[in-house]
Amino acid sequence: MEALPLRIPPEMDLRAAVERAVAARGCAAAFVASGIGSLRHARLRFAGRAAIEALQGDLEILTLAGTVARDGSHLHMSVANAEGKVCGGHVAHGCIVRTTAEVLVLLLYDWSFTREPDPATGFAELVIRPYR
Repeated sequence: MEALPLRIPPEMDLRAAVERAVAARGCAAAFVASGIGSLRHARLRFAGRAAIEALQGDLEILTLAGTVARDGSHLHMSVANAEGKVCGGHVAHGCIVRTTAEVLVLLLYDWSFTREPDPATGFAELVIRPYR
């Protein structure tokens, strides 16, 4: 396992930046262990909903965690607005960094993550295999 600390600068897409950083290392499996920072807007999918919600305005990232695979990420984030209202959900592309995002990614070179259809859930779910 290798730790990959990231500082993602303003105007970058948070999810895309994390995915690019993992891909640049040639890694097929990674975890986002933690993340904090700020966004100028976020795109989250809330539990049980199909639509992605756009959150506008200054937001603080309180938590960021999840898995990163070559064929898709599964990241969750909680954010607080200027009034301190907190919400969270699945991270979609389009979460744009305002001042900075500080993210700790753990690279798992001995493993491979993929997303494959799971008939029990109806979703593409994480499949974990040893890397060969």
